[in-house]
Amino acid sequence: MKKGKLLIFSAPSGSGKTTLLNHVMANIPEMAFSVSATTRPPRGEEVNGQEYYFLSMDEFKRRVDNGEFLEWEEVYPGRCYGTLISVVEQMQNDGKHVAFDVDVCGGVNIKEFYGANALSVFIQDPSIEALRKRLIGRGTDSMEEIENRLAKAAWEMEFAQGKFDRTIINDDLETAKREILTVVKEFLCQE
Repeated sequence: MKKGKLLIFSAPSGSGKTTLLNHVMANIPEMAFSVSATTRPPRGEEVNGQEYYFLSMDEFKRRVDNGEFLEWEEVYPGRCYGTLISVVEQMQNDGKHVAFDVDVCGGVNIKEFYGANALSVFIQDPSIEALRKRLIGRGTDSMEEIENRLAKAAWEMEFAQGKFDRTIINDDLETAKREILTVVKEFLCQE
């Protein structure tokens, strides 16, 4: 059986990355989602093993020390995120294409590791102000958290330039959905 390809979706928090990834997953049945591990607590109805593997900081560090992560980052102070190698390898060996929903640094690291077998896509809001409105509209974060996310988003947008295979500006969701699906299907058809 042929090993699956890898699709890396990165974006500042609130840019619509998860919505676009869910659209791709719903339209390409051979896709499997790589659930990341995190040290942050669950939000709302999130379930361990579905949205994230929720780990204590001690457990996360132990797994880092054991070399169990493909990539990991301390995205915010005390908040680590990472991709478990075993999860990715199992899905690839099952012939699935693996989709990653990761921060910008993680996306760059995964792309460097897998090279041409991975497509890296950066999802971007048309502006920081548009992102601010989305984050406030979500209603999941305090104003302090939103300001922290916006500061990080400005850095991520600068950092991402030239490091991703494709950039999709999410200023109109339906247009972005069509564009991301076209880009992914073209990549999966390549040998």
